[in-house]
Amino acid sequence: MKNPHVIQTSVVSGLTLLLMSSLAMAHTQGGNASGFASGFLHPAAGLDHIVAMIAVGLWGAWLGAPAIWLLPVVFPMVMALGGVLGILGIPVPAVELVIALSAIVLGICVGLGAKPKLWIAAFIVAVFAIFHGYAHGAELPGAQSPVMYCIGFVLATGLIHLTGIGIGFVRKIRHGDRVVRSLGAGISVIGVLFLVGVL
Repeated sequence: MKNPHVIQTSVVSGLTLLLMSSLAMAHTQGGNASGFASGFLHPAAGLDHIVAMIAVGLWGAWLGAPAIWLLPVVFPMVMALGGVLGILGIPVPAVELVIALSAIVLGICVGLGAKPKLWIAAFIVAVFAIFHGYAHGAELPGAQSPVMYCIGFVLATGLIHLTGIGIGFVRKIRHGDRVVRSLGAGISVIGVLFLVGVL
């Protein structure tokens, strides 16, 4: 931590390189989705999902208790409801657009160190969770076990949130706040790149 500027630059550069190496989004499985394993692996298959979910964990860690556990619980619970909408084929507009916006907005919240009231933070997370869940559920047709698929992607999402929370604990060390906020900024940049790809 002797040179926080080098760390910030490395973090943002690393996230950008990760984006360039895996621009393929998670939304390509279609009828190949089947069972718990597919559901569990699905969130990790697309950087658009990963960065938003990490941002939720980072933001929860930034806000502290009770947000540190509430936000990572709200997201997968509401995401499951969005998944049901996708499974039922109920039309939801601009799904990919909102998923890209989720990375931008959540990254900005972390980058700015935003500390809104808990219900506002939970509402923001819940709105984006619906669209992430819908994207998962819409890819479910042909699955052998829809329930196990949903359990798999909800569990994987929770683990990604925990990863974000774990990274958020960097705040406890010297210059850790800058590192976490830089990660938020990097997530926003990734979201912008996804948004450009959607538009």
